[in-house]
Amino acid sequence: MSKHTNEDPANPSFDQSQGNDEEMTVTLDLMDGTSVTCAVVTILTVKEQDYIVLLPLEEDGENHDGIVWFYRYSENEADPNEEPKLEYIEDDEEYEIVSDAFDEYLDQVEFDELMDQE
Repeated sequence: MSKHTNEDPANPSFDQSQGNDEEMTVTLDLMDGTSVTCAVVTILTVKEQDYIVLLPLEEDGENHDGIVWFYRYSENEADPNEEPKLEYIEDDEEYEIVSDAFDEYLDQVEFDELMDQE
C-alpha cells in the first residue's frame, strides 16, 4: 500500500456509513473545490500527536490504487460535538515518521490476523 498526502483539506466532515462493517468515513472538501470521501483506516499516536490515515474512495466506493493520506488529527475535548480538525503535514521528516508508524501498524494487523487464523 502506498502512502501519500497531497491534498490540503478545507473542511472535513465525518460520517458513520451504514455498511456491514460500519466503516467510518470522512468527506474532505479540498482546496480545489472538489470533495473526496475517504475511509478512516486508523488513528495513530506518534510522539504525543495524533494522525489519521485515510483511504480515498472512488465513486464506486472502492480504492483502486492503494494510496493512503496522512493528516495531523485533533479533537476539541471541551466540545465533543465539534468536527475533528485535520492538518496537512508539510515537514518531510514528520511525514516519514508517520509513514513508518503506519508500516508498523500494518505489520501488527497482519500479525494479529495470522494469529487469529490459528
